[in-house]
Amino acid sequence: MSYDTTHTSNTSSTGANAHPDQLGLWEVFVRPSMGLEHKHFGSVHASDAQHALQVARDVYTRRMEGVSIWVVPSNHITASAPADKAALFDPASDKIYRHPTFYKLPASVDHM
Repeated sequence: MSYDTTHTSNTSSTGANAHPDQLGLWEVFVRPSMGLEHKHFGSVHASDAQHALQVARDVYTRRMEGVSIWVVPSNHITASAPADKAALFDPASDKIYRHPTFYKLPASVDHM
């Protein structure tokens, strides 16, 4: 488990009993025990990375659903804008070989 130790928090003002508006927002990703990749499970408010891991564990893995938890400060996530959809995703539509839907599959492999 790794987290940024350069950030120190004042537990008296931003500890576990602080109001959620005073805590940072962290996105939680959990790798399920039967999965290969981490999946976004939700968000938690926490004072630092270690606190976010503890809260995420308590909230999202109470029944031992996961084998690994990642927490990421929400303000460190960069997302595409809805207006950029055409520029980001439409260029693939002119490359029909990427999705060969025009091939007829034999009945023996029709489950694909």
